[in-house]
Amino acid sequence: MAIRSAAPRSLLLTQKAQYTCLRCRLTARRQASTSSHEVDVSGERPSEDVVPDSSFLTPAPSQDVVQSWDPVQRSRSRRRQLPPSRYKFRPPRYYRGPLHPHQPPPPSSPNSREFIPGPFSLPRLEQTYTSTLAPDLLSLLYTHHPPGTLPGPVGQRLRSWDDSSPYHKNRGLRAPKGAPTLALLRRPITFRNIPRLEKIVVHHVIRDASKRDSSYLHVAGMVLQAITNVRATVATAKHSISNFAMTKDRTAMAVKAELRGEDMYHFLSKVVDVVMPRIKEYKGVSGGSGDGSGNLAFGLQASAVGLFPEVEVNYDAYPPKMIPSVDVIVCTTATNDRDARVLLSSMGIPFHGKHVN
Repeated sequence: MAIRSAAPRSLLLTQKAQYTCLRCRLTARRQASTSSHEVDVSGERPSEDVVPDSSFLTPAPSQDVVQSWDPVQRSRSRRRQLPPSRYKFRPPRYYRGPLHPHQPPPPSSPNSREFIPGPFSLPRLEQTYTSTLAPDLLSLLYTHHPPGTLPGPVGQRLRSWDDSSPYHKNRGLRAPKGAPTLALLRRPITFRNIPRLEKIVVHHVIRDASKRDSSYLHVAGMVLQAITNVRATVATAKHSISNFAMTKDRTAMAVKAELRGEDMYHFLSKVVDVVMPRIKEYKGVSGGSGDGSGNLAFGLQASAVGLFPEVEVNYDAYPPKMIPSVDVIVCTTATNDRDARVLLSSMGIPFHGKHVN
């Protein structure tokens, strides 16, 4: 046991002696370099941390050299100019067309004047759509066509004449019944065109706008801005009607707010999770509320607008009889009402009645 304990002790003594010798060697080298160096002009010895051959000990240039130094003249005298830096680019203040040589960068570039940083976090409804709803919608709406086969024929979209009159001969086909335009064709659903929300328009039409004062307009704009987080815009009359005291582009008829992105998802989640469950005997959105092109609309009465958290917490700030009822138009990328209803149903909006496609 004595032999085993002596070995580590001798090893410690050897390491301590080596450390002492190394410290003495460094001290001697530092003293030698300090003593051998001359004292500078100011009469002070240089710092021990400065290497003897450092650039800090270089004498300063004379005053004549400083005054005669001209960097602009030196840059002009170069035979070959240096390449310009790419960080000197400044986007133009105004867009002067696609043929102008000075084009602004895309809005996604940090150099752009239109660059908006973010988003730093996604709304809960958008995260749910990306992770859960989009794969489920693809499974529900996908129609598989084996390779080498073509989809079925498309039915006749225009109506023909019944030849009940001799004037029907050689006439072109008629527009579809009930609409002057053709309905959108339904493209096969793939992972590239899964239906999603595009925008939401919230608006309120002021009845007897020409007879009422502007207080109704101001209150409606304040309520829309509170529940949508978007500043409401005023819609004026498009035609002048003397019987109704309406003047074109002057008489305010409605206020509206257009929601996109984060504000759109936040508003829809509040409607689904907070407002609709608190409406008494609420059946849901009508199944025939679509326009045939994937856009659905529903209304909320003044009592339902008062259930929004932003209005309810400051309910005394709004006149009770002036709280507006709003119409909500949900625009989707779907091409028919069926796909749009499936999308909104997955997000929690109930539908009732006969579904019209």
